[in-house]
Amino acid sequence: MTRYTAILILILAAVTGAALEARPRGNPEIVVAATVAQVVDGDTVVIKNGDQIRLTGIQAPKLPLGRRNFPTWPLAGKSKDALTALTLGKRLALRYDGRRIDRHGRLLAHLFDGDGTWIQGEMISRGLARVYSFRAKRARTNDLLVRERAARAARRGIWAHPFYRVLDVTDAPRFIDTFQLVEGRVLAAAVVRRRGYLNFGSDWKHDFTISIAPRARSLFRRAGLAIASYQGKRVRVRGWLKSFNGPMIEATHPEQIEVLGE
Repeated sequence: MTRYTAILILILAAVTGAALEARPRGNPEIVVAATVAQVVDGDTVVIKNGDQIRLTGIQAPKLPLGRRNFPTWPLAGKSKDALTALTLGKRLALRYDGRRIDRHGRLLAHLFDGDGTWIQGEMISRGLARVYSFRAKRARTNDLLVRERAARAARRGIWAHPFYRVLDVTDAPRFIDTFQLVEGRVLAAAVVRRRGYLNFGSDWKHDFTISIAPRARSLFRRAGLAIASYQGKRVRVRGWLKSFNGPMIEATHPEQIEVLGE
């Protein structure tokens, strides 16, 4: 190896190292490893180049973060402390699942430390976050759901606090415009004008409903899940409660609905 070649290799290595933490703008996947410089809350960190990473797949208890009249959710401080201990000052590997950047310019990634610990999985296992998935970002959702069930059964972290309790369908009307987990038995399942509906009461204009748009139904079909197959089943659904002919959650992908044992 000539001296010129050796110098060239060193220059390329330095450039590559910088590129790993270069601002991603057009191609967020270029950030494949980064050191955490700051922890914002229980599901958001800042890396050395100034970019934020939103830990995909989870929702931690929220802090106000400058939002006026926004209340601190219970255990938000504890969740942030746990993520700080897991990530601050550490160089982590980033793995992307579907969409790589959100409308706020944050990276959407799964994080792994040098020992292979999956940071999202650890936060869920400790009961310091809930599973929070999207149609385009759900590759690891089932693994997170398994961890969440174990944490909830053990009443770890948030699962011992009433703020995060799983709601019965009859409680849903009191929590419109919030993210919730809701359980109940599907009284009727039907497809009307290509949209799927899971109704949990006899009055579909007032009782809790899960709505499944035509585009989403294709994902259910690919998973072998016909809308009619939910009829009579007890299920747990997660999502944002909206008011549309009574309380409603829009299911955009199958992982939002868990079929429960009797």
